[in-house]
Amino acid sequence: MNLYEHTIIARQDTSPSEIKQLTEKYSKIVEKNEGEIVKTENWGLLNLSYLIKKNKKGSYIHFKIKGKGNVIDELEKNESIDKKLLRYLTVRVKKFDLEANYFVKKEDDVKKESFKN
Repeated sequence: MNLYEHTIIARQDTSPSEIKQLTEKYSKIVEKNEGEIVKTENWGLLNLSYLIKKNKKGSYIHFKIKGKGNVIDELEKNESIDKKLLRYLTVRVKKFDLEANYFVKKEDDVKKESFKN
């Protein structure tokens, strides 16, 4: 079994309920193709480096997937025709980093921001 990290970026006007539906939809596709979702992370609405289809921001969803190559093929085939998505990226990894949460604000960062305002 191969290990993959897969990230999708949804349009900035996508509601939280639609984000949940997208997460469930792609999770089911992985499971149908004998794959396994190890972890799902919702990174939230983040600024894009450049405009993509007239969007300045995007809602990021990150999956850690265990499965064969056909799982990713099927996933990307469905994502390429989805109008709610701006981009997707799959990276094959040797092992998962399940400890770190890169997009969760730490208490120190929150305190620093409150002093700036």
